[in-house]
Amino acid sequence: MKILAHMLAGAALAAALVLPAVAQDKGTIGIAMPTQSSARWISDGHSMVEQFKAAGYASDLQYAEDDIPNQLAQIENMIVQGVDALVIAAIDGTTLSNALESAKAAGIPVIAYDRLIRESPNVDYYATFDNFQVGVLQAESLVKGLKERFPDTKPWNVELFGGSPDDNNAFFFYNGAMSVLQPLIDSGAIVVKSGQTGMDVVGTLRWDGAVAQSRMDNLLSANYTDARVDGVLSPYDGLSIGILSSLKGVGYGSADLPMAIVTGQDAEVPSVKSILAGEQYSTIFKDTRELAGVTVKMVQAIADGKTPEVNDTKTYDNGVKVVPSYLLKPVEVDKTNWEEILVGSGYYTKDQVAN
Repeated sequence: MKILAHMLAGAALAAALVLPAVAQDKGTIGIAMPTQSSARWISDGHSMVEQFKAAGYASDLQYAEDDIPNQLAQIENMIVQGVDALVIAAIDGTTLSNALESAKAAGIPVIAYDRLIRESPNVDYYATFDNFQVGVLQAESLVKGLKERFPDTKPWNVELFGGSPDDNNAFFFYNGAMSVLQPLIDSGAIVVKSGQTGMDVVGTLRWDGAVAQSRMDNLLSANYTDARVDGVLSPYDGLSIGILSSLKGVGYGSADLPMAIVTGQDAEVPSVKSILAGEQYSTIFKDTRELAGVTVKMVQAIADGKTPEVNDTKTYDNGVKVVPSYLLKPVEVDKTNWEEILVGSGYYTKDQVAN
């Protein structure tokens, strides 16, 4: 009887836990994501849908496939349909002002998700990772790899890649990285043989891996016919794969020509596999489940008439206002800790990345 009682109690608890997900009576949340071409954004979208469902909300999840007018139309349609809140990961953070004015007029709160929405007063909160720290971790990992793989080489030849210039985060990544690398460039420990520095030169529109591969091809042919590139600062795994393809195409990764140290971000499966294969050196892991959780809590707090929890009220000035933000902690991942961080957290199974 005791066993039966415990089973019944457990069943009742389980039922109580799933009831909000079934009810979904708190309203509908519009979720605007940039693209499904990156596994990272697919994961973000699914995590939010699941967590909003568990909290009692329905979701309208839309992907714009990196088409700015498409995303604008999707957001405008969500506003017309009367969603109860908008969560937006903008393709171009400067193009949404008119739509957000409509959201404000309709009483729909707006949360910028991982990418800051600029030039609008109608952004209520921002949920993201510490993007400057992402860049710091990338640069520190790059330097660590250079010391490990090329301990007797000085100066190190390094090339720089930036993210998409229409993504506010790209500047934080780059500036964070340069806070580490610039002193080494100034001291002569690192040389950028191409001379290409600054986001206006090294930015990669739409985070396009093919564009990064083509630029790496050009950098190699113009600057490294009689020299070796030792490291490449890459801010995103999708760029890293393109950069690595370029490097491998001219013989890097062989006994005679060691692979350059290449960084990344988002811990996408192809890049984790590349790390295990000894190609990409590292990536930055950002647990999108945690970011989705923070976003859901923000929406719930607003719905309850409360002030959402934030931990940064100074950093993210969108050109009109400083947007109250919650910053999560990024984590560097390489071949020494990938299993502990990625598998141990349940983000991936071992089979997903080790086979």
